[in-house]
Amino acid sequence: MSRALRRRLHEYALLTRLNRPIGILLLLWPALWALWLAADGLPEPRLLAIFIVGTVLTRSAGCIVNDLADRDFDPHVERTRERPLAARRVAPQEAIVLFVLLMLLALAVVLQLDARSVLLSLVAALLLATYPFCKRFFPAPQLYLGIAFGWAVPMAYVAVQGTVPPSGWLLFAATVVWACIYDTFYAMVDRDDDRRIGIGSTALLFGRHDLLAIGLLQTLMLALLLAVGVLEELGVFHYLGLAAAALQFARQLHATRNRDRDACFRAFLGNNYVGLALWVGIGVATLQR
Repeated sequence: MSRALRRRLHEYALLTRLNRPIGILLLLWPALWALWLAADGLPEPRLLAIFIVGTVLTRSAGCIVNDLADRDFDPHVERTRERPLAARRVAPQEAIVLFVLLMLLALAVVLQLDARSVLLSLVAALLLATYPFCKRFFPAPQLYLGIAFGWAVPMAYVAVQGTVPPSGWLLFAATVVWACIYDTFYAMVDRDDDRRIGIGSTALLFGRHDLLAIGLLQTLMLALLLAVGVLEELGVFHYLGLAAAALQFARQLHATRNRDRDACFRAFLGNNYVGLALWVGIGVATLQR
């Protein structure tokens, strides 16, 4: 492989954030919670593979859309100015071709599911494609992101059970709230830049009450997941997972009490452990039945 080709592939990896898998994990955890709950234990390996591969492909494509939409904003934000499109190391035409390729691959993967799941996947694709533009006029784009990221939950239930029970919709609501939590921490890193260039975020919306709002959202998410556990009769291991998640939440609030940019970013990253703790709790709870 030539040096020029290696350099190009490296830029494409940066464009799709394959070097930063946290976005894949935050999108994947709710799908895994839903798959385990819907299957009442270990889901069918084929379904598990479809959701994992589909998550990687759609998140990568979503990053391209985001950077295309923000390519004139990103050069003015400290954290994003070196992204390939912002730094003009990748042309928009290249990014569009790569986006189309990834979406075609994602379509090929999702076509392995039933027709209802395929229709839901089209809604997910529309949500992911339009999310980058809502921050121009919507003061809480994190809520829209939560709906986009959470759409894997009803998809998983439909793929396994053919329908979404009340507990599934509660899990979806918890996922939407979770995205508002971790993406508010993420937005706190860019708060000054976003205010200057006129982009909306919950960090700006909540203002000096940002940590109070995050704490209330964390409480709401745990309450929703507690209700899921009651409806599904998950038992003690699920509640231990909730306790571990609550501990992580408390650590995040304490670490960000001074609103230091690095601490806010670490709090965002720490939500991976929240997702893991909840998955382990659900997984063990369903295995004990």
